[in-house]
Amino acid sequence: MFKQIKEDIRAVFDRDPAARNTLEVVLCYPGLHAIWAHRVSHYLYVRDYIVLARLVSHIARFFTGIEIHPGATIGKGFFIDHGMGTVIGETTEIGDNVTVYQGVTLGGTGKEKGKRHPTIGDNVVVATGAKILGSFKVGNDSKIGAGSVVLSEVPPNSTVVGIPGRVVYRYGQKVNQCAEAINPDNLAHNNLPDPVEEMLRCLQQHINRLDVKVSQLETKNKELQEKTDSR
Repeated sequence: MFKQIKEDIRAVFDRDPAARNTLEVVLCYPGLHAIWAHRVSHYLYVRDYIVLARLVSHIARFFTGIEIHPGATIGKGFFIDHGMGTVIGETTEIGDNVTVYQGVTLGGTGKEKGKRHPTIGDNVVVATGAKILGSFKVGNDSKIGAGSVVLSEVPPNSTVVGIPGRVVYRYGQKVNQCAEAINPDNLAHNNLPDPVEEMLRCLQQHINRLDVKVSQLETKNKELQEKTDSR
């Protein structure tokens, strides 16, 4: 248990430059409090103390503003930064060293029973306000951009942005040929590309290429016309 607590505290220092000392982290980080409360509630939940587990979860939500269902499975090194408004559903599975920011929802898309929430791989970053809805996997080492709504599976080492979310980078390489290089820093989610801007850039480049071709054809046509007139 103490090893787990140390790992949770270490995750805060590793991913939040504002963390100054251990006492501050233990007393003033609601994301950490929510994770610790969840570990207690999950322990009770899997032993069929359902009401008590839900009560612990409910109290934690009241004090932290973060709702984590006791049934959710969370790996080591999980970090919730700020966290207000974050919701994690019952059948969610979260891997190791995952970072989640405020306003994130890991939810379902209906009232079906069984597995209905996402599975988040290792080393994933889910930025502010992102929604991941449904029973599918977000691959290891992926990043979900701020405000994105993800409704389908995400391959490993991918960057997803937009509504609905779509992959714009894989393994650091652009999926869209008109895109620019992305900052490799996993936590630099403010530098994620804008898919609408990229599409407009693609269209503009295509128009420019067509303009050049039309100009070349007009020049050739003019030369042919001059040769014909000279005869």
